[in-house]
Amino acid sequence: MILKKYLPRTLLGRSLLILVVPVILVQIVTGYVFFERHWGKMIEKLCYAVTGEVAYLADVYETIDLPNVVDAYDNVRLQAINRFDLDVTFHPKERLQSAMRVSAKPGWETVVADIFVPVLNQKLERPFDLRFDFSDKWVFLDVQLSNGVMAVSLPERRIFSSSGYIYLLWVFGAAMILLITAILFMRNQVRPIRKLAAAASRLGRGQEVSYFKPEGAREVRQAGRSFIDMATRVRRQIEQRTLMLAGVSHDLRTPITRLKLAFSMMPDTPDKQDMLGDLSDMERMIDGYLEFARGEGNEQSAPHNIKELISDIVVAYQKNNANVSFSFSANDTIDLKPVAFSRCLNNIVSNGLRYGDQVWVTLGRGEDGEVFISVQDNGPGIKPEHYDDVFKPFFREDTARSQTENHGSVGLGLSIAMDIVNAHGGTIWLDKSVEHGGLSVCITLPI
Repeated sequence: MILKKYLPRTLLGRSLLILVVPVILVQIVTGYVFFERHWGKMIEKLCYAVTGEVAYLADVYETIDLPNVVDAYDNVRLQAINRFDLDVTFHPKERLQSAMRVSAKPGWETVVADIFVPVLNQKLERPFDLRFDFSDKWVFLDVQLSNGVMAVSLPERRIFSSSGYIYLLWVFGAAMILLITAILFMRNQVRPIRKLAAAASRLGRGQEVSYFKPEGAREVRQAGRSFIDMATRVRRQIEQRTLMLAGVSHDLRTPITRLKLAFSMMPDTPDKQDMLGDLSDMERMIDGYLEFARGEGNEQSAPHNIKELISDIVVAYQKNNANVSFSFSANDTIDLKPVAFSRCLNNIVSNGLRYGDQVWVTLGRGEDGEVFISVQDNGPGIKPEHYDDVFKPFFREDTARSQTENHGSVGLGLSIAMDIVNAHGGTIWLDKSVEHGGLSVCITLPI
């Protein structure tokens, strides 16, 4: 669970992780085996060979006792160069200034020194001074003898194998080729899934997805074809619902109109006014059903200034003497369907005015930087356990919001508002208005 928050979030990232992690583990294991069991053993054997040769030359220099010592030293030096590939210089009667000193730079020099020094201590049995210079491909070894100092210069290749370089080059080169190939192939496999997700998002917002074409692997194509079938069924169901409600409303308006005409010819009585009120309620219900069925229509999104749109709505209410105020701390231009979103805000504000006498509209920024809209009223509010239910079509909490009078609500205002907000990719929820004691309707919209 601790590592979960560090894992990639995308399918491409997780797919590459599945490919890369085993490769890295294999490289670690093979690298350990190569350097510890092969390369290290080989370097150790080279060091043993060189140390044996140096020890032999040390014994020779210590035992030279000839009339012409200089010629003997030169003869040994020539033999060392020809036979051992070692350049040896002997300095009689000298002493090492700093015995048992090892000079090695971090990296390959340090790695070889960790192997070479123990071998020298084991087989040479004399004080020595060791210096590495891999930049010039030389190693310098000064050995303290009983009759002087023997300076040995040996090529790097005598104690170091370049197979380590070759191994690392092949390992990392092959890993990079594998990673690049995997990225190219996985991007091609993930692209159809991204297109499917984008098409599903467009369908959820009520937009057309006719451009979508199944592609990719067999399973992804199957999911794409299933999505197209689902989108077709959803559009058919929406069209059938709209046609049904439109037909019902048309069939009901005709008898309502006849009844209104008949009532207009009757003398004024209390019963007549009650029946006319019932007919008006029926017309209002039919209008609500049609508005719910109509949804957003064919309106297309376009960039709009959210502050100006909300301000126009508030000004329209204020012209009708409604007590609606507006405050803002953001001024963003986002993609909106202005008619649909205006209908959403009108439904929310009108609900607030229906159950209270004042509404406060606030525009700002949310915690994640998105557009945040709050519509608060000073009405009786709604019980918290019904916050989710009021977004269901035809649900009305009359006991809490309308205890003494009938406000003529059909129960579709917040349902329509939720559909419109969801179609814009936003979210809507209810909360208690701490400042004004009523209900607070909160909306977030992506920028």
